[in-house]
Amino acid sequence: MSDNQNSRIYIILVSVLLLLAAGLGFFFWQKSKNYLVENQKIEAERKQLETAKVNIESELDSLSTAYSNLRTENENLQGRISSTAALIAQKEAQISQIKATSAKDIEALRDQVTSLQKTKIEFETIILALRTENEDLKKENSRLAGENDQLKGANTELSGQVQDLAKQLEEQIRKTQSAVFKATSFRVEVERRNDKLTARARKAREIFVSFDLADVPQVYQGQQKLYLVVTDDKGTPIISQSPLKVTVFAPSGPVEITAQQVKEVVLENTQRETFNYKFDERLKSGNYVAAIYCDKGLLGVSSFRLR
Repeated sequence: MSDNQNSRIYIILVSVLLLLAAGLGFFFWQKSKNYLVENQKIEAERKQLETAKVNIESELDSLSTAYSNLRTENENLQGRISSTAALIAQKEAQISQIKATSAKDIEALRDQVTSLQKTKIEFETIILALRTENEDLKKENSRLAGENDQLKGANTELSGQVQDLAKQLEEQIRKTQSAVFKATSFRVEVERRNDKLTARARKAREIFVSFDLADVPQVYQGQQKLYLVVTDDKGTPIISQSPLKVTVFAPSGPVEITAQQVKEVVLENTQRETFNYKFDERLKSGNYVAAIYCDKGLLGVSSFRLR
């Protein structure tokens, strides 16, 4: 073979190899370019998902706080939150687990974001229902408060009417049964076991009545009996183990009384007298009248109230 032919073959082989190398180089370059673009795309998606995860976690934290506030408000409004509380506790545990778990790949990150989005929707649904319930409870409580105010007003009016009855009875007794001479500084106190004053029926133990007698006419001085009479506002004597029925002779005529206690005294021109009477039974709440009589009629009377 001649040198020219050898040169031609060599040139052809070199050309083929160069073309082949160029083709392979272009192929791998194109593949590398596509791979780089795909990696950039995945990395961009990862950053978006990570940002979305952080944002949703922040929103869930806010929703959790909102739920906690609504739950406290609901409890104050006497609502029922036991079922939602258990569900929220379960969801918060799932959120905590997702926060503590690092996504190994893009698919795991997608699953986490999807789960967080679902939980967020559930949170919002529960909060909306709870907020609606709270608003309904507020309206109901407001209505009940209004009714309660009306009842309080009615009770206050009724209490005033009842107390007026005691005052009317007190005045009637004073007008029709008074003796010629009268007690002054007439005071009625109700005491409990430790000798402290009280106005509460369940603590009432005994009654203490004090009064002054001044300028007692000479004809009425000397040995006398004083009677303590305690009645309710209808004039019914309170329960006593040893009631004493007596007729006293007031200037207006004879008066039948039922006394719980009697005390023998020697009346002088001026003196101070007291009665201490222990109840056989605790008095119920209501209005009462305490009166002191002598054989010549009423000396003093006053009404008192036990709550």
